[in-house]
Amino acid sequence: MANNIEEIQDQKIIYPIRYNKRTLLRIASEIFRTNPTKEYTIEQLEYILDINNDNSKQLLKDVLQELIDTTRISCENNLYKTVIKTGVIIGTIELCKGGGIVHPDDSDVSINIEEQNLNNALDNDRVEVSLFASTTDGKQEGEVIRIIERYKTTFVGTIDKRKNFAFLVTNHKVIPYDIFIPLNKLSKAKSGEKAVAKITEWPIGAKNPIGEIIEILGETGDNETEMHAILAEFDLPYAFPKEVEKCANEIDPGITPEEIKSRRDMRDVITFTIDPADAKDFDDAISCRQLNNGNWEIGVHIADVSHYIEEGSTIDNEALERGTSVYLVDRVVPMLPEALCNNLCSLRPDEEKLTFSAIFELNDKAEIQKEWFGKTIIKSNRRFCYEEAQDVIETGKGDYANEILKCWDLAKQLRDERFKNGSISFERAEIKFDIDETGKPIRVYFKETKEANWLVEEFMLLANKRVATLIGSKKDKKHPAKTFVYRVHDEPDLEKLTSFQNFIGKFGYSIDMKSDELISKTLNELLYKLKGTNQQEVISSLAIRSMAKAVYSTINIGHYGLGFEYYTHFTSPIRRYPDLMVHRLLFSYLNGKRSANKQKYQKLCKHCSEREYLAVQAERASDKYKQVEFMRDHLGEIYTAVISGITEWGVYAEIEENKIEGMIPMRDLDDDFYMFDQDNYCLVGHYNKKKYQLGDKIEIKVARANLEHKILDFVLADSKREIETNPDKADANDTGKRVRVKDKFGKSSKFSKPKKSKSTKKDKKKRK
Repeated sequence: MANNIEEIQDQKIIYPIRYNKRTLLRIASEIFRTNPTKEYTIEQLEYILDINNDNSKQLLKDVLQELIDTTRISCENNLYKTVIKTGVIIGTIELCKGGGIVHPDDSDVSINIEEQNLNNALDNDRVEVSLFASTTDGKQEGEVIRIIERYKTTFVGTIDKRKNFAFLVTNHKVIPYDIFIPLNKLSKAKSGEKAVAKITEWPIGAKNPIGEIIEILGETGDNETEMHAILAEFDLPYAFPKEVEKCANEIDPGITPEEIKSRRDMRDVITFTIDPADAKDFDDAISCRQLNNGNWEIGVHIADVSHYIEEGSTIDNEALERGTSVYLVDRVVPMLPEALCNNLCSLRPDEEKLTFSAIFELNDKAEIQKEWFGKTIIKSNRRFCYEEAQDVIETGKGDYANEILKCWDLAKQLRDERFKNGSISFERAEIKFDIDETGKPIRVYFKETKEANWLVEEFMLLANKRVATLIGSKKDKKHPAKTFVYRVHDEPDLEKLTSFQNFIGKFGYSIDMKSDELISKTLNELLYKLKGTNQQEVISSLAIRSMAKAVYSTINIGHYGLGFEYYTHFTSPIRRYPDLMVHRLLFSYLNGKRSANKQKYQKLCKHCSEREYLAVQAERASDKYKQVEFMRDHLGEIYTAVISGITEWGVYAEIEENKIEGMIPMRDLDDDFYMFDQDNYCLVGHYNKKKYQLGDKIEIKVARANLEHKILDFVLADSKREIETNPDKADANDTGKRVRVKDKFGKSSKFSKPKKSKSTKKDKKKRK
């Protein structure tokens, strides 16, 4: 064995690493990928990876088995080695400047595809790739030989009609080609209108795909048109099919004497809802009463949507397809028809409603003494908006003051305990808009989060946590846990966390990465220390980026961000389909039914995670559109801003008073030649040595507002550049379609430069 160890001593990881499964899988894959001809014993791998405890050894065995199952490595005579692949592979393509990258289904080794070898592949398509021989630098390259499945065939754009044909001019972030539209496939669309086109064919050798217009959205710049365009861009619906609406309107409330008998009757217990002032769907309520033993009974009551929607029904299929409600700046696109979400299921005051409840008996220290889960009937006594409940907390006076104050007292203790146990506090200012009747933003303000919000949040978290614990923790060797839907959040990726540590080190900050507990503890301390500083928003944003994304899964790995071993989503079945699945599974198991099919629910979890991601993207696009629209009325005005990002193509800055972000392009920093210092996240002037660094305050002038591409450009306040104060001209002048594949921290591939305007002979004479 000594000789074996000597052979691989140069590969040993020098610094110990805390392994989660994803990190270990990535590092083990890299070992095999970079040493394709070597064979390893498990002891050698343990030595290289510095693994010396039983838990990590078992995790390594699991990882090796996964690599074998996915044919990335093989094992013969207890020796592990890379499986060398030749011929063709299948994977998903990601477009970038100059070509694309294919991520194979069964390997971590990415395949580079040059632009001339894309053969009409588009972003996220599943493709078959013919592999070339490996290059001298070890990179694997190939050519797309077949498109197995288009990720997307419909695209949003603006009609450009010519005499004999037309194009749908697309947003190049989504598709780097305009779509050719024959006149007989134009569906009466006019130049300048927004529309949706479907690609119908793409002949070999043709530069552009050929398509047909399937929906005309309306005039560019019209609020309805633009919001529908954002939804269509992310394949999100904005109206319900008539059949779904009809089915919803025909549902009977179903509150019969027999139904009431089968439920726990909570109608006489003081119950209230706390929601935003403009909310229409109330899917959760809280009840509070003191018991004879001095303890407090807190009920978390959730609209019993599963009572009204049968699995596999017309409404259920539509809700599943949507996956979630979508919250744009000026509207909500609901998961369920209005007859259900705003009427039948909404827990409105003074109306008897069917609910699914989690009821807790808590002592004065907020410790759970007993808990109960099941179907109930309630009658809400009062609808509070957050501001009204906050006033009760602050003054101690108002409707049901005793109950609200007690709930806040218990919620505060739950909150303190949660952070003590490792929950991470990410609190960032949320921009909101007041809009007029045409959808135009007329005021920007920040959404405040106060004690009333935390009161509701803590009891919802408690219910979600305890429901997941009830199902997930009931397991042993003879009785494995039943299939369930968890909301999971993996531990931070080591590489991202190290990058974050290096970044904050430039500002004199650090976090302790020795253990999960220390990471969350020192990260919370850092976020608290940053409050009110210029670096707060920048570092908070990067901290969030260093975390994994929370998703839905039947495989429970816990929720790192909350510090919970078990967590699910139980409290919003009106607006999230996973909550509806949780209700159905929980009710089934409470009634002694067998475990559900794991493969089926894992597939549903993946679908819901994908729909949630699209909804978030649409919400961000809506926010950005309104930010640019709002700033169009402020062209030429000067603001104090904080530098929020540095790249080689410019400086991102966030206006202090409204948190709206724009960019100062490098071309507009014309007082010197600036160099991008990536190690120190700053720009440095070559001659005057002037430095622009993250967190610096600067005075900016609003220069350009391009609504079509949701781009806002600033210049420095003392810049001599002229500012076009006509927003329409400003839009027209900024014709460059900047494809910002990189983010504001300079990651990923380069962007495409704006097109230069063509000079006319008249212009040239003027210059002479």
